Amino acid sequence: MGRHPLITPPVDRMLAAFLEEDLAGGDPTTETLFGPDARGKAVIVAQSDGILAGLPFALRLFSLLSEEVNVHPKAEDGVRLHDGMVVAEVEGPVRALLGAERTAMNLLMHLSGVATLTRAFVERARPYGVAILDTRKTLPGLRVFEKYATRVGGARNHRYHLGAGILLKDNHLALFGGSLREAVARLRAQAPSTLRIEVEVETLQDALEAAAAGADMLLLDNMTPEEVARVVEHLKGKVLLEASGGVTLETVETYARTGVDYISVGRITHSAPALPFSMEAV
Repeated sequence: MGRHPLITPPVDRMLAAFLEEDLAGGDPTTETLFGPDARGKAVIVAQSDGILAGLPFALRLFSLLSEEVNVHPKAEDGVRLHDGMVVAEVEGPVRALLGAERTAMNLLMHLSGVATLTRAFVERARPYGVAILDTRKTLPGLRVFEKYATRVGGARNHRYHLGAGILLKDNHLALFGGSLREAVARLRAQAPSTLRIEVEVETLQDALEAAAAGADMLLLDNMTPEEVARVVEHLKGKVLLEASGGVTLETVETYARTGVDYISVGRITHSAPALPFSMEAV
């Protein structure tokens, strides 16, 4: 099996660092019980319903420990899982299988949890034509993986990093010292022309001011659905509108009904519960 297109050299380096965290002191249990030529086989099994995400990364961890490991995926990222579903088989040196087991399961559980929670938000917003966005509220070192998992779940990526867009927030304005109009004017004149200018606002008046100043998009921060609806009434079609801040599965549909273009949700990355998997020797 050839290398999966998701497995780039930077991803390989990150995965190798994950392995080093767990194997910094070796694996005396496995190394004592099994010689370097001992071989084995195992299956990776879902233990809950959900959405699969991160399988190529998890399987690559085994291969990084030994080129003799053969991996056989039985499912693709994005499929719906059920309890007991076999998603992959791995076979090869026992030391590599057991050495990568916990790291692989941890990553697969976390990313599948992210995709599963994301899909739940996406399905509630989809009937209203509203897209779910992720945020930069990712765990340090895991952004590339978590933002991949949100895409598997059906969300769109917001800024990948600070350089991927302009988002003028309250702290920028507090430290800038000038008016919102002056800040937007400077950004328009000096920032890269390829970047959309988004402004965070907390009231209808702020939204109207930011739109008049030339913002391309507004982040409606911590507004109630009623407040968001009023902004939509005044500015729909004039600027892109993103609702953000404290949106839950219980409230996302109410926000989607307002007619905003996007709803961004930090909890799909920073608070997604893990989806359980196990690796079982056969």
